[in-house]
Amino acid sequence: MSDGFRELHVPGRPLVLPNVWDVAGARMLAAAGFAAVGTTSLGVAASTGLPDGEDASVDETLRLVARLASLPLYVTADIERGSVAAAVAAAEAGAAGVNIEDAYGDAAEHAALVRAVKAAAPALFVNARTDTHWLRAGDVNEAIRRVRLYRDAGADGVFVPGVTDPRDIERLAAAVDAPLNVLAMPSGPSVRELAEFGVARVSTGSLLFRAALAAMAETAAAVRLSEPLRADLPSYQDVNG
Repeated sequence: MSDGFRELHVPGRPLVLPNVWDVAGARMLAAAGFAAVGTTSLGVAASTGLPDGEDASVDETLRLVARLASLPLYVTADIERGSVAAAVAAAEAGAAGVNIEDAYGDAAEHAALVRAVKAAAPALFVNARTDTHWLRAGDVNEAIRRVRLYRDAGADGVFVPGVTDPRDIERLAAAVDAPLNVLAMPSGPSVRELAEFGVARVSTGSLLFRAALAAMAETAAAVRLSEPLRADLPSYQDVNG
């Protein structure tokens, strides 16, 4: 695993990890000073006409990782529920890490997958995600049980998307000896607050992709209605360069 990527995960000074679906966006983020990006499974899937959450876009994600590998930032791949083969392929394509989710399935099976991935690609930063707060109402005790299992299996970091209660976040950060990753949520705590709770990584998930879709529709509508357009857009030369 890249020591540089690991060192970006500091409890109390979290890595803000934007999630991308194409090379142009990653280049813009690198130019803006971000040290790392993740892929977004929804963005990759939807932009290619595939469904998310069904492992349908893993091959597209791996192709994207290979295209991003030459950029001056670390890349971590969202390979959804994951497999050893996909994790190894991500590492070979240039990824510094992978995100694998349990989909609120059998925790022991997910722990076994984490262990197998670490055995096959020990240099890869494995971020083990549990969906206790994403696919369910949210049970912090169950989340703690699961992330501890995954850490014991060798996970380098743990991810609990959907958790927003400050007390739950603090409990999770204190309960496991691994960097805690949470999702930036419009209704959730700010990055400054998450830092105070002990969070080490804040992902944007599909937020940037959905924001881009909204901006596209709004700009097209403004053209149709002869309304003023935003003047500070990246230029053609900026993007093409």
